[in-house]
Amino acid sequence: MASPLAEVGISQIEVANEKPFLSAMDIVMKGRPGLYIFPGMPKGESQADYAKKLETSASGLLLYAPAGARMLEARQMIVEILVEMLEAMLLAFLLSRTTLSGFSPQFGFVLVAAVFGTIWTNASYFNWYGFPLSYTLAYWFMQFVGMVVGGVVVIRVLKK
Repeated sequence: MASPLAEVGISQIEVANEKPFLSAMDIVMKGRPGLYIFPGMPKGESQADYAKKLETSASGLLLYAPAGARMLEARQMIVEILVEMLEAMLLAFLLSRTTLSGFSPQFGFVLVAAVFGTIWTNASYFNWYGFPLSYTLAYWFMQFVGMVVGGVVVIRVLKK
């Protein structure tokens, strides 16, 4: 959030079109939060029929939350911190199980783990769901840097 990279590749709906768009989403989603893919592929529809539908319809992925969602709740921050701590503990566990000694070999291990962790899901989001390349690269960069910094801390803690 402190970096402008967090907004790279994310577009906003034009304000003039926002209200009717939001109203239509509320009607279509019936207040059910979730991750939606469109156009839908009804059961029994062939892949050929769906391919034809894609030729003439917009397509995408939509994360929907009905009115009442809160921005940046303490719970979200706590969950994020816990996830980051779990990742650091898993990295520490893996690193402690290696026979690597010295900063350089351990840092190499951290770099490989950071690359692995960074591309694990985000490459698939880019490939399958069409996430913008700019978003994907910015997210990779932020995640990679975070993992490397966390890995250096892990190396220093394991040293002691």
